[in-house]
Amino acid sequence: MSSPTSDDYVVRAIRPDEWAAVKQLRLDALRDPVAPIAFLETYEDALDRPDSFYQERAVRSGEGSGSARQFIAEAPDGSWAGTVTVLLEEAGTKDWAGYPVERRQGHVVGVFVRPEHRGNGLIKVLFDAGVAWAWEQGAERVRLFVHADNARAQGAYRKVGFGPSGLVVSFVKDEAENELEFVLER
Repeated sequence: MSSPTSDDYVVRAIRPDEWAAVKQLRLDALRDPVAPIAFLETYEDALDRPDSFYQERAVRSGEGSGSARQFIAEAPDGSWAGTVTVLLEEAGTKDWAGYPVERRQGHVVGVFVRPEHRGNGLIKVLFDAGVAWAWEQGAERVRLFVHADNARAQGAYRKVGFGPSGLVVSFVKDEAENELEFVLER
């Protein structure tokens, strides 16, 4: 059997009742070799969280939420191959780092594609769904932050149309390291 192509996946928003699968995918993502620079949370911290945390997360970013949306890619066998979450940031508020948000924008977080599903265009299909949702919500741009040393992720983000804005912030886990803001303008 040949490897799946990006057309072989169903990309959709998670449903609030799928919190257990959301939790498992997050734990799997946090086991990835680049997780220490790709995610702010550790595997141990995520494992220690109560189920109620994942239940609330699935409601806040599932179907019907207007402030965040988590998309998953379902492989032909029904397993979850990858995920992208888009948070909506409102003009006039402050972002996670304390910077003012100047316009309504999407903020991509929690990007993960299982290793066996990488390299087939799936990341683009996930991003297309997330960006389309952000545009539907009236976002003027979509952004994300990527660790300066995460070349693989930077390459993937460039392939899906994002580019560096020039904004560099200190990495939350180590202020001696940097994260780069990548943006896609509407």
